[in-house]
Amino acid sequence: MTLASRIQQQFTDSAQAKQQALAAMAGPIEAAVRAMVASLKAGGKVMACGNGGSAADSQHFAAELLNRFEKERPPLAAIALTTDTSTLTSIANDYRYEDVFSKQILAFGKPGDVLLAISTSGNSPNVIEAIRTAHAKGICVVALTGKQGGKIAALLSPDDIHLCVPADRTARIQEVHLLTIHCLCDGIDALILGETQ
Repeated sequence: MTLASRIQQQFTDSAQAKQQALAAMAGPIEAAVRAMVASLKAGGKVMACGNGGSAADSQHFAAELLNRFEKERPPLAAIALTTDTSTLTSIANDYRYEDVFSKQILAFGKPGDVLLAISTSGNSPNVIEAIRTAHAKGICVVALTGKQGGKIAALLSPDDIHLCVPADRTARIQEVHLLTIHCLCDGIDALILGETQ
């Protein structure tokens, strides 16, 4: 296989993964948008967490809400729990790495908030702890996963929303995660700005 054909295959595989995800995820994405908008309109906030590429996705999502996505609008209350290195490293050092997000949710989270919990495998221990803490505080969880949802799928309550990419390859899951984040941002803007129902 030539390098050019490998590149072409990556594009083809990515497009196919997104098409396959559409049927499974469109409805849950709409539900997640509506849950986030309800929280924001009621004075709540959206918190986001994840590891590695999912940490970057958390920050990307929070930045699009707090600053803006594609249209001018007031800033929306969103925070990535992945950005404060002093907090993350002190919790990991003094307690456990599994607690780096859950302790922040204990401090900042309130009933009516939403947690966007991102884990490609669905098995990230610190994201699982974040979900448990969110449940204890009455916070709705939107779980963004792949690979059948892993351990996170079994943790979710009927009031939570599971955005599970129907794929097993990490790269494909991450590519659909980014598209999903853009769908969430666009949908939130559309409802906030009254462009859709």
